[in-house]
Amino acid sequence: MGFYSFKLPDLGEGIVESEVDVWHVSPGDAIEEDQHIADVITEKAVVEITAPVAGTVVALACKVGEILAVGLELIRFEVEGDGNLQANASSSVEKGETPAKEKQSAALTNQSTSPRPTADLPTEYPVTDTTVSPSPDTQFNPGAPQVALPHRTLLTSPSLRRRARQAGIDLSLVPGSGPKGRITERDFDAFSAVAQAPIKSGKRHASNEIPVRGLRRIIGQKMQQSKRQIPHYSYIEEIDVTHLEELRQHLNGKRHENQVKLTLLPFIMQALTKALPQFPHCNAHFDQENNLLTQHEAVHIGIATMTKAGLMVPVIKHCESLDIWQSASEVARVSQAARDGKSKNNELSGSTITITSLGAIGGIATTPIINAPETAIIGINKLQERPVVKDGAIVIRRLMNLSSSFDHRIVDGFDGAQLIQELKTLLENPTTIFL
Repeated sequence: MGFYSFKLPDLGEGIVESEVDVWHVSPGDAIEEDQHIADVITEKAVVEITAPVAGTVVALACKVGEILAVGLELIRFEVEGDGNLQANASSSVEKGETPAKEKQSAALTNQSTSPRPTADLPTEYPVTDTTVSPSPDTQFNPGAPQVALPHRTLLTSPSLRRRARQAGIDLSLVPGSGPKGRITERDFDAFSAVAQAPIKSGKRHASNEIPVRGLRRIIGQKMQQSKRQIPHYSYIEEIDVTHLEELRQHLNGKRHENQVKLTLLPFIMQALTKALPQFPHCNAHFDQENNLLTQHEAVHIGIATMTKAGLMVPVIKHCESLDIWQSASEVARVSQAARDGKSKNNELSGSTITITSLGAIGGIATTPIINAPETAIIGINKLQERPVVKDGAIVIRRLMNLSSSFDHRIVDGFDGAQLIQELKTLLENPTTIFL
């Protein structure tokens, strides 16, 4: 038997470190080759890490939330044969190199290597020798002092005990309605709903410290960097989308079963691809270290998407080559993949301009932050019917604001306003988008 040291692999695209998001194995686990062992978070995506060999997990190099540099040990296995640990150490000595992260190796050595118990945990944990089943009519009163039910054996499942620990709820307070007072999922859910409901008459003193890690940490860093390094200016314009909405509804009424329903977003994407050739510095990347502006002919549009993990920006490549239906289909595909956590690395990078939208929440106006190294971002605000004066008469029109931000080092205020005015003309006369 030998030991195999698996180091954090190079995930490409210049990534030098990753944060361990989830471990799917523990010391003592027997694993197969190519088994999913961990998820790591890079600046681009969540990446699944698989085992390069079959064996037994000896130790994990770091805890969830820690950041590990590419090339440092991630996990160690006990394997059949000699493994690679001694070979790696010998080669380092021969080359006169100092082993990296000795502290990490020492920590790994000190971790327990004994396998976890394989026997099933008992489903009942007696508290006392006397069992008193609570009355079926027992109810939880949030206003009364909470005292554990006396002389009671807690009967419930291990999964429910785990839920209670995570929620910080004392199971001895939960009345059980099952046989012999067994606490069911339904009992726990009912108690939890009442226990966590705010009591208006009382003052609140609790606070909750939450480590900022994972995707939320990366979002914060990128937003801070973008706002600190890029001199933003914002420009907001009102768009009359009455005719555009009529066209959208007409096309949706004629669509085939296999065609995705059109929203406003594909029309804005089509308008952007038509307008941007006149404003190449708005479809560009700015490298401030080398003072180099790269203008792109291809239009790769990032779609800001809210997920459970936080804000992600999947990218639709070569929008200039897509028609309205293909644009709608791609928006649906990449957004859903981001929400499901299934985006590929190349789908989360390479955008040349970004569109952000809060949908129905939209508001009157926003001041979006540029997705560096891009030079422009377009924000969609809420569409609503409002009275306006048209040809001397008050009429009801469907209006929406576009909120845009530009990098003032590259895009002058006049140029940014011109781009938005061009978009306004196209969106208010939607047939011209397709000419």
